[in-house]
Amino acid sequence: MKKGLVSWKRWLVGAAAVGLLGGCGRTQYYTNPEIPRGPSHPPVDYFSVDWWAPLAPPQTLEYAPREVASPAYDPDNKHVIALTRDGYVRAVGPDGKVKWSFRTAIRFNAGARVSEGIVYVPGGDGVLYALDSATGEVKWKYTAGESLATVPVLANGLVLVASESDTLFAVKAADGVWAWQYRRDPPAGFTVRGASTPLVHEDSAYVGFSDGFVVALSLADGSATWEKSLSGSGSEFLDVDTQPVIDDAGRLYVASYKSGIFALEAESGDMVWNTTVGGVTALVSRGQLLFATGDGRVDAYLSDSGRLLWSLPLGERAAFAPVFAQGMLLVPIQRSLLFLDPKTGKSRVAWNPGDGISATPFVRGSQVFVLSNNGYLYALDVNGIRG
Repeated sequence: MKKGLVSWKRWLVGAAAVGLLGGCGRTQYYTNPEIPRGPSHPPVDYFSVDWWAPLAPPQTLEYAPREVASPAYDPDNKHVIALTRDGYVRAVGPDGKVKWSFRTAIRFNAGARVSEGIVYVPGGDGVLYALDSATGEVKWKYTAGESLATVPVLANGLVLVASESDTLFAVKAADGVWAWQYRRDPPAGFTVRGASTPLVHEDSAYVGFSDGFVVALSLADGSATWEKSLSGSGSEFLDVDTQPVIDDAGRLYVASYKSGIFALEAESGDMVWNTTVGGVTALVSRGQLLFATGDGRVDAYLSDSGRLLWSLPLGERAAFAPVFAQGMLLVPIQRSLLFLDPKTGKSRVAWNPGDGISATPFVRGSQVFVLSNNGYLYALDVNGIRG
């Protein structure tokens, strides 16, 4: 594996460089390690691959495999925690080898959270698991009874996780005992798959729901401080599935799939501004900029006014939740992972390690962990944009 890894790594970066030098940053680069490639010696090095691990390769006759759970990282044991479509939780070491595994009943809808030696796993089987991050041993389980759909969030001794059925559960991190829950009735019509990961700020949790509402909840007991409808009337695709983001001025940003992005006062829910661009499913903020991804596009806005700075069309492809790494915006678009210049929206590299990428990568400094749709876990070293 070592020899194959070296030659493949050299080809990967070389292919990326060829696309850049030719002015074709959005060209797809297929770098499945199962396919042999020739070496090259590029003058440009945006990223390289440290290692890969085949965790859940596609099975015979499996059509369009999808891995949607973002990897997590355990700093104590230096494990990458990957949740895959075969229902397994795996801890992968820095050598690319699986250190332990734990099996659940069905596939996952979201990734895990690691904190103080515990891996909190949102089960698609409706169970929230707390596992020892060193061994995979079960510490406790909470049976929610609803398929869990968001990365768990820890705050004030609680674990917060939302279900596909519009319930936000709060359980005690120490023992998994139920603390409170908040539920809204889903609309009668079609909804967008997914759920809003709660944002915790001070003593409140902000979360969206498929009926088009965003709600501020007290962490103490789950009572609603305020509720605001963003999607207006109707019964289909009203979803507020974005994880809210907040800036230093106390302004909250959240998006309705139907009605666009909203800037709200976090204390009251009062609207500051609203765009009219629908189809947004994820937001991320950086400084004075707000980046939005969703149906066929990636956008950048000024966060104080909502003014559009640039937009990158993606055709039929959907863009999933992005992350920042070494000054670059990394956007999974199902077919590949885009490396964008956040100032201009220009795509520097489009990397496809086989069957594309749907899960948001995990960033740890210059190291980025990527789970591809063909069930391979990759560790990348990202150099980013110089200067």
